[in-house]
Amino acid sequence: MKRVLVIEDEMPIARLVQVYLERAGYDVHWNEGDQWSVETFLTWKPDLVLLDLMLPDQDGMEILERIRQYGSCPVIILTARGSVPDKLQGLTLGADDYIAKPFDPEEVVARVQAVMRRSTYIAEADTIRLGSLTIDFSAQLASLGKEPLSLMPRDWQLLAFFARHPNQCFSRDQLLDQVWGMDFEGGDRSVDTAVKRVRKALQHWSGVEGEISTIRGMGYSLRVY
Repeated sequence: MKRVLVIEDEMPIARLVQVYLERAGYDVHWNEGDQWSVETFLTWKPDLVLLDLMLPDQDGMEILERIRQYGSCPVIILTARGSVPDKLQGLTLGADDYIAKPFDPEEVVARVQAVMRRSTYIAEADTIRLGSLTIDFSAQLASLGKEPLSLMPRDWQLLAFFARHPNQCFSRDQLLDQVWGMDFEGGDRSVDTAVKRVRKALQHWSGVEGEISTIRGMGYSLRVY
């Protein structure tokens, strides 16, 4: 049974989300936010985190950053802070989706299911090598030579998608559909931000064996020399 950790200080909202997720077959643990700690996260080992940003004693963005330091667990932000700058900040820090309050609990369940599917769809038992760049789908790891790359979950998914389709150009909308999912509402700037992070991770590979190219007016392509 997949585990969902809900970090939310408002009990009625947390209970509503918990009821709907449990009906959908998830094991749900509620944390009020002020009691959250890295130890809780590492001990319970959730498969996904639903994170409120407006907590009484902690900054949700700081919690997101700390979760990212300890692994690639998918995180969906669930908050009343629904402005575009807040969304972009959350997605830049590695959130997998962003749901603004008020919300439909059935939509929350659907978003959780979608993110769960996306986090596992590339876990296949094969490996792609592009020069010194190795993409191991079974372990969900990428490395340059013997050095593993540090990638956020979404960045890993983006690089894996590019690696399966080298030398093909994809528009931002196509990448949103294929990597983020058709129900994602963060906008195509999320693609630009993720591409920038992946390029930084590939800085020692780019220009030597390949690169992620910007095709003006069309989109992005993983060019392999």
